[in-house]
Amino acid sequence: MPPDLPAIAEIYAHYVEHSVATFDLTAPDETEWKQRFDTELPFLVARLDGEVAGYAYCAPWKSRPAYRHTVEDSIYLAPAAVGRGIGGRLLDELLMRCQAAGVREVIAVIADPGPENASPVLHRRRGFADIGRLTRVGFKRGRWVDTLLMQRTLAP
Repeated sequence: MPPDLPAIAEIYAHYVEHSVATFDLTAPDETEWKQRFDTELPFLVARLDGEVAGYAYCAPWKSRPAYRHTVEDSIYLAPAAVGRGIGGRLLDELLMRCQAAGVREVIAVIADPGPENASPVLHRRRGFADIGRLTRVGFKRGRWVDTLLMQRTLAP
């Protein structure tokens, strides 16, 4: 297993346990993290003072072959790294690497896109457009949660 995966798993587990940013109810195990990492799509890690401060990666949007040029991005930061511009730098690099890998469309699925959620602003600043909203599609932490769908085209 790559050496950063335990720290990545710990960051994600924080969001599973304390937020609605992900609809996972239990944190993925080591095998699942290895599968997420072992793809041909970009998987980036940011460090701050030598520690893993966040990560970003893309996964196929859907498993059907016609979707092969479309991905979904994921960006998670360690709680102490929030507000330091790391998410933006990760997303910039992720988009660049996706384009180099032949990705055409990047989809962001943002849970609970209320005014306190920085993800919609982060994505809009990088050219993502709001394309839809799914209402009450997840139930977590005792409440129904919406998702905002955003999309950015990388290729003409």
